[in-house]
This record gives sequence, structure tokens and C-alpha cells, in this order.
Amino acid sequence: MADYVYGPGRTHLFVPGPVNIPDQVIRAMNRQNEDYRSPAVPALTKLLLEDVKKIFKTTTGTPFMIPTTGTGAWESALTNTLSPGDRVVSFLIGQFSLLWIDQQQRLGFDVDVVESEWGRGADLDALEAKLRADTLHTIKAIAIVHNETATGVTNNLATVRKLLDTYGHPALLLVDGVSSICALDFRMDEWGVDVALTGSQKALSLPTGLGILCASPKALEASKTAKSVRVFFDWKDYLKSYKIGNYWPYTPSIQLLYGLRTALDLIFEEGLENVIKRHTRLATATRLAVEAWGLKNCCQKEEWFSDTVTAVVVPPYIDSNDIVKHAWKRYNLSLGLGLNKVAGKVFRIGHLGNLNELQLMGCLSGVEMVLKDVGYPVKLGSGVAAAAAYLSNFTPLIPSRI
Repeated sequence: MADYVYGPGRTHLFVPGPVNIPDQVIRAMNRQNEDYRSPAVPALTKLLLEDVKKIFKTTTGTPFMIPTTGTGAWESALTNTLSPGDRVVSFLIGQFSLLWIDQQQRLGFDVDVVESEWGRGADLDALEAKLRADTLHTIKAIAIVHNETATGVTNNLATVRKLLDTYGHPALLLVDGVSSICALDFRMDEWGVDVALTGSQKALSLPTGLGILCASPKALEASKTAKSVRVFFDWKDYLKSYKIGNYWPYTPSIQLLYGLRTALDLIFEEGLENVIKRHTRLATATRLAVEAWGLKNCCQKEEWFSDTVTAVVVPPYIDSNDIVKHAWKRYNLSLGLGLNKVAGKVFRIGHLGNLNELQLMGCLSGVEMVLKDVGYPVKLGSGVAAAAAYLSNFTPLIPSRI
């Protein structure tokens, strides 16, 4: 069937997820259903579980691949480790941290919200004060979004762990890594993360549908006494199936499993550290383009700059929604909307997943044309030139082609 709204050529997808799917992954998923109780699917799953641990950088964690979205992975992380009424310190820095906080409250936890201005990172001074005062250890968990895609802000997880250790606090560290894992530096074991989670449609460059979590031994121990109601997201059912050797308590998406196998193979072939460097490179080029256009980054400090998404602040006389609509209507370019408090004030350029320099340059040239079309006095070629100058100096040869 033809596209519902056909446009010639390739769609330029530059929202911060879902992202471009590599052709190799699409081909891997183009297959018939299989009996997931046959020997083939458990064998595939066993290898996948071992390999997803590598993207979390853990040797001690236990992974779970749940047929769900990031929102379902959030719920799984919370309900398996906490009981209703437990005190959770949670940071509100943008739309997605806000949504996680809403979920925490609706699940019946006592949520101690630490709010920052949108465009700033988590207030870790406030966290330190709370940990210092909590001598009775009433705080059961710290919930933090590693990378807030609404504002293009990345939080410092190493500092959070250091604060917990400094005060000898036993609170669990629960991390939303939906738009960071497999793109930004993430070290589950080194940073003492107790539950980390991501979604398949982000840096893994798959369709939506897999919520992937990793739980520390401490988190697994907490799950034995956690009293939150859970059924579909219960780790216990997965652990039973792991022990039996069939690995699935219910039907998985066979196609997504084969897609994940190929997606991981591509990441490992490039090298995870090279993947992270590539994201830094593309993000730096984007920020240089924004600066050349005379626009500002929503993220207020360099230490918080995200390497997976850049939120661009527009002048007051321009509605950023018009930029996003026009880009799609005229140039087949999809950009991210401003959300909630920054609706109409920012548009977002996603630069994550299986993406290269020339794809990004196409996006940046499209943004320039859109800015001119909506009345912003941009000098055509200014951002593209700034990005190209940087990328031509810092883009390495493709390792497999040397």
C-alpha cells in the first residue's frame, strides 16, 4: 500500500525517537512467525540477554526484554522494587521526567519532587541536602532521567552515585536511560545503578515495542519483598522462565528479536565506544550550526548538553510549532515539537541512532530553509558551513573500509 501521505525521496526523520531503522535491521525483521517454544527462539534469546548486558556495561546485572514501551519499562522498574507509600526522590527537569513522576504518584509512592527550571539539570545540591538529613533512611529510591529529551539535558549519574556513597545511603538508584543507553556514556556497574532501562526505538534503532531493563543484584533482592501489584511486568515470571530455559513467560515479538540481534551486531561491529564518539561528534556539529544561526540551546550549561537531542530556542515572534509543521509539509523533514512548558518556544533536532554525518547535514540544510521560510533572518549556509567545517576535521575513516 502507498504511504498515506506520500512524499518523494527519503523521509528525513530527525525526532529524538523513534529513529531511522537500518536497512539490515529491516531485512532481519522481514520474516515469518515462529514457534517461540521451539529450540531456536530460546537459543536466540539466551544470546540476546548476554549481549544486551554489554550496552548497559554490566557483568552483574540481570536483563529483562519486555514487549512494551519505555513507559512500561518505567512501571516495571518501579513496581518490582518498591512498595506503595515508599519515599522516592525524583527530579523534574522536563516533560519525560514529569511523566515518570506522574506514574510514580499514580502507583502510590510518596514522591519527593525536586524541580529545576526546564533547560537545567537535576538539582544535585538538593539531593545532597536530602541524603544528609535522611539519617533514618526513609528514602527508598532515587529516580532520575539520564537524558531529558524535551530540553536536551543530560544528568551526571556518577555524581548521584558519589553522593549516595558519601552518605552511606542504601536507596536504590533507578535510571531512565531511554534516550541515552547505546548513545551516551552509560556505566551501570561503575555508577552503581540498580535498575536501568531503555526502549528499542531510540539508540538501538529498532521499531517501538521492546522495553529493555537491567537489574542489579540489590534490585533483585528488593523485588522479593516489594509489595507493589504487578502482573505483566513481574520479573519473577521472567526469572522462572530463565531457570526453565524457555526464557519467555508469554509470547514475544519474534521479528523484534531478530531485529535486535542485527541491531546489536551493527553496534558491536562499529564498537560501542565508537558509537558514543559518533553521537558526540554529530551533537557538536548540530550545536555549532545552532550557534551560527544566532539561536540558543534550551540547555543552559555545557555540562548538561545532550549528545542525542538539541532543543533549539526560537525568537518570541516565531511559533516553533510552525517550524515543525512547515518542515514536514514542504521538505519531508520531521523535527521534534516543543512540549508542555516549552511548547511553541523550542523545536528539537534528534541526532541519535544509526545516523551518519551526511544524513545530519541534510537535516541542517533543511532546518536553514525552514527558518528562512518562517521569517527568521538566517544566512543560508551558515549553520551548514559551521557543521561541515567541524565534521570534515573530526570525522574518522570508516573502520571496515580502511
